[in-house]
Amino acid sequence: MRVTVIDYKAGNLTSVLKALRHLGAEPEVTDSDLSVVDTAERIVLPGVGHFAATERLDATGLTLAIRSAIARGVPFLGICVGMQWLYAGSSEAPEQPGLGHFPEKCTRFADSTEKVPHVGWNSLEVKKGSRLLTGVEPGEYVYFTHSYKGPVTADTAATTFYIEPFVAAVEHGSVMGVQFHPEKSGTTGLTILRNFLSWEAKGTE
Repeated sequence: MRVTVIDYKAGNLTSVLKALRHLGAEPEVTDSDLSVVDTAERIVLPGVGHFAATERLDATGLTLAIRSAIARGVPFLGICVGMQWLYAGSSEAPEQPGLGHFPEKCTRFADSTEKVPHVGWNSLEVKKGSRLLTGVEPGEYVYFTHSYKGPVTADTAATTFYIEPFVAAVEHGSVMGVQFHPEKSGTTGLTILRNFLSWEAKGTE
């Protein structure tokens, strides 16, 4: 099973690629080759670091290619900053737009006595009917490391709490994102990646 992994030069892809290969996938990495995206069967956008780094996706034409792939019904999974990029933007880099698939914007955690960035394991409250989180029981733990988060909306597939409630996973049609790192979340993370890999494209949703 071929999976196109987008590299926007802001983080180490090693753990994601290792997890995908462990599940029997054949990941193909691209940082600028639009033809790879044009023929993609599934797309994963891992992300770490500053939201401004996603500007590279615009500069290389990958944003438009990914938007076209999503319109064709190609399953898409954004991880961490890759999930945040699915929104209209982030207060971390107000001048840099996101994909805009979800109209809301990501924001930094509110001021608190708790440390930011949020780093560690948190339990999930899973929304009934989520395809991405099939087989994940409420209360299972996954690994987070981030300072910015998405808002809880109708497209939220799972939530968790740190300082305040925030979206742990988002899902609409064949477009999905997780704020946590499934590739670092043990068997729960592998279950989620396996669900993504078994996702059947159903055309534009």
